[in-house]
Amino acid sequence: MSLLKKIASVFGKKDEPKQKEAPKAKKQSSSEKKKQAVKPHQEEWRPGSKPKPRKTENRPKQSERKRHPRKPKQGDRPEGEEQRPQAERKPRPNGGRKPRPQGNKENRPQGERKPRPPKPAPQRPPVDETPWDPSEFKVEPQEGKIRFHDLDLHPRLMRSIHALGWQYTTPIQGEILPGTLKGKDMAGRAQTGTGKTAAFLISIINHCLNNPLQKQGSANPRALIIAPTRELAMQIKKDADGLNRFTGLRTVVLYGGMDYNKQERELTEGPVDIVVATPGRLLDFENKNVVRLRYVEIMVIDEADRMLDMGFIPDVRRIIYKTPPKEQRQTVLFSATLSDEVMRLAAAWMTDPVRIDIEPEQVAVNTVEQKVFIATDDQKFKLLYNIIKHDKPERILVFTNRRDQAERLAEELDRFGHKCEMLSGAVTQKRRMRILEEFREGKVTVLVATDVAGRGIHVEGISHVVNFNIPENPDDYVHRIGRTGRAGATGQSITFACEMESFELPKIEELLGVELKCSMPPEELLEELPPAPPRKRRPRPEGAGGRPRHQNGRRPQHGDRHNGPRRSGGDRPPRPHSEGQ
Repeated sequence: MSLLKKIASVFGKKDEPKQKEAPKAKKQSSSEKKKQAVKPHQEEWRPGSKPKPRKTENRPKQSERKRHPRKPKQGDRPEGEEQRPQAERKPRPNGGRKPRPQGNKENRPQGERKPRPPKPAPQRPPVDETPWDPSEFKVEPQEGKIRFHDLDLHPRLMRSIHALGWQYTTPIQGEILPGTLKGKDMAGRAQTGTGKTAAFLISIINHCLNNPLQKQGSANPRALIIAPTRELAMQIKKDADGLNRFTGLRTVVLYGGMDYNKQERELTEGPVDIVVATPGRLLDFENKNVVRLRYVEIMVIDEADRMLDMGFIPDVRRIIYKTPPKEQRQTVLFSATLSDEVMRLAAAWMTDPVRIDIEPEQVAVNTVEQKVFIATDDQKFKLLYNIIKHDKPERILVFTNRRDQAERLAEELDRFGHKCEMLSGAVTQKRRMRILEEFREGKVTVLVATDVAGRGIHVEGISHVVNFNIPENPDDYVHRIGRTGRAGATGQSITFACEMESFELPKIEELLGVELKCSMPPEELLEELPPAPPRKRRPRPEGAGGRPRHQNGRRPQHGDRHNGPRRSGGDRPPRPHSEGQ
């Protein structure tokens, strides 16, 4: 039977279809197993479907969770006491909110509280109200001179002019004031010391007094004066304060190098009638909306040629763009030279400007004695030393062309016992103001400066101006000699001309229209110098520490420059040869 069963089993397997064997599963890595593993409360996520919430079957209910006992607080009900109904509860004051801490004051209702006092309105500076009789200001008329009485100025302004001791106008004031007082635009050629600052200040102050505003906020100036340097802006502010002594008008000066917040407080603490500013600092305040220029009625651009030289014209254009159109404002421009470029700016910024041309020689020849001494470079310091020794000036201003020349000259003068200081573009504003103040007070006798630093020097009583080097720009010569002989006073201008610098003299003569006579210096100015005192050791600059340059404080001798092996330059590629070599 066993054989028959085997035969039957064989024939039965042939009739049944064979089943395919399942493919063997590949071995998976541990990372793939983790990816395929699904947590019991998650399902496979499909794009576009929302994930199902977690299963919370095994979680205890909120009421069955264990809670930690809370510490009892003041005011809690004792255990077993039932909560009273809503009607039986006592109403809490102030809706249950805690009252604001008011110190010892009672919590008064809103209606009973005292209103806050309003901010005080901006106040003007106090004005001297002592009585003054205009008949006290008597000036006899003179032929060829214009009195301030003839200009129909405001009585308060006339009182300030009387306090300053002014009687007659200067030539440029007599040319400018009749037009500017009528509101005309003006382009004037005049150097410093001719009275041009007082000319435009008188026009501004007279306009503000004759046309008062009913209401004027702070930082809304009626007049704007743009100056290229800080010193010139400060001098204009000083002159404006003198003319505003009895007017009650307020002037604010803005310039870089000083406290920004302090100047901002001066702008906002009261009404501002006149703003005197340098272009950079004025743009800073205007961009932050601290000062608003849309109410400017009169604009003055002083020393426009210097604005061109210092690159301020783009800033000035942005400032003018913020002011009213030129048809709605009065514009006055002053420059030492009315070049073609300056007149193009005047045509763009003004409406039919009247040109006033005061020639430099009208002032220079009459009030300043100009001398030119032929000298070599080695004789220049000897000449300067003997001029100070024999003339003994109270204040002498010496100009050089470069900063390094000014530093060496100031060091030599200080070495020979002269009270000397130096001004250049590298001097900080704080030190610059201190030096100028000492120069005004007479603590400093000799001041050496470059053209950039000396342009803004406005100090009275300078008797001598020495050009240690002839300037390359003829306009700088005019500005240099303008530091002396100011406001009718006399002064001396002494120029040292060496062989190389003498070629600049024809340009200066062409500008002045006057021939400058050159001469040899007198014998007393060629006296030999006294024995030179030892040089003062200059202090080591801050931060220059560290080890000395050479070991043991001495320079190494030949042969022991390096302790180690000689350095090699390494492998260098061959030098390329040009064609034909």
